[in-house]
Amino acid sequence: MGSILYLLALPMYILMGWNIHLVIIATSVAIILYSMLGGIKAVIWTDAIQGFILIAGALLCLILLLAGMPEGPKQAIDLAINSPEGNKFSLGSFSGDVTSSTFWVCLIYGIFINLQNYGIDQNYVQRYHTAKTEKEARNAALFGGWLFIPVSAVFFLIGTALYAYYQVMPDNMVAQYVAEGKPDYVFPYFIVNSLPEGMTGLLIASIFAAGMSTVATSITSCATIVYTDYYKKIRPNATDKESLLTLKASSVIIGAIGIVVALALTNVESILDAWWILSSVFSGGMLGLFLLGYISQKVKNVHAALGVLAGFIIIAWISAADWVGLPPSGLHGYLAIVLGTVTIFVVGMALSILLPGKKA
Repeated sequence: MGSILYLLALPMYILMGWNIHLVIIATSVAIILYSMLGGIKAVIWTDAIQGFILIAGALLCLILLLAGMPEGPKQAIDLAINSPEGNKFSLGSFSGDVTSSTFWVCLIYGIFINLQNYGIDQNYVQRYHTAKTEKEARNAALFGGWLFIPVSAVFFLIGTALYAYYQVMPDNMVAQYVAEGKPDYVFPYFIVNSLPEGMTGLLIASIFAAGMSTVATSITSCATIVYTDYYKKIRPNATDKESLLTLKASSVIIGAIGIVVALALTNVESILDAWWILSSVFSGGMLGLFLLGYISQKVKNVHAALGVLAGFIIIAWISAADWVGLPPSGLHGYLAIVLGTVTIFVVGMALSILLPGKKA
């Protein structure tokens, strides 16, 4: 949530010069209120419409970037291929290096993070659970997975095209953003300053709407989990009024946490890298625990708890060794979810075999 809130504030900061912290807070408050009013059907339909607008806007940006090159799209391709920093169309190094974001590190990370997304992430699960049949839910999940590939490719191409575009059309603000370590500002800057006026407003509005809908879904999902997994077990006979109050209070608290995270992310160099690392840290344990319970019927609570503890130690070691005074792991942060998940699963399975305990 914090990452999305931060990205939502960037276009308004660049367009209007507003204080980015105030934009984050104001947007978050609106989202918290919005999340309390809508239902899942409204969320799904608004997401679908906004998704089409965003994809169309991204394709338009890519076309304008390539068409805006003085010598045509081929010039952008040549500049990207012959970049001093290396071929911009490269998928990364194919070496076995696990300390940097090589092709293999990103591939393994992608497999595990999408297992987490489609398997246990409430944002995804609650959507395909609204389908009328299991077949429709399966098709929706598969369609979303396949659509992710071309949409991601479009945005990767936009990044490459932006590099080429500002090589032949230098801009002082873009140069300043790059010098200050703020590459995330370049695309919003292009949207604000280079798109036709009507398209600029429409694209910014759709970015805000889609982002607000995504964050609202996260807030309602987290609030639902707090209510069903904790509050209902503590107060099984709670009245409807008490239950509704709990859901609303949970939404406010979760939204406030999102604000704090978004404000903290204003100081990071790359929001994408931060997103991926945070995803590894906070989802690795959940995925391992889910796979452990799904595959094995012999695992007991104590086995799972010890597995999660071992996985948490591994994730903390890879992700935050410097913070806690441990020697560096020598592994890229993206691998935290991979090794954390594997550790929880292996330790839990091993303990269930070695220490089976009494039969249930």
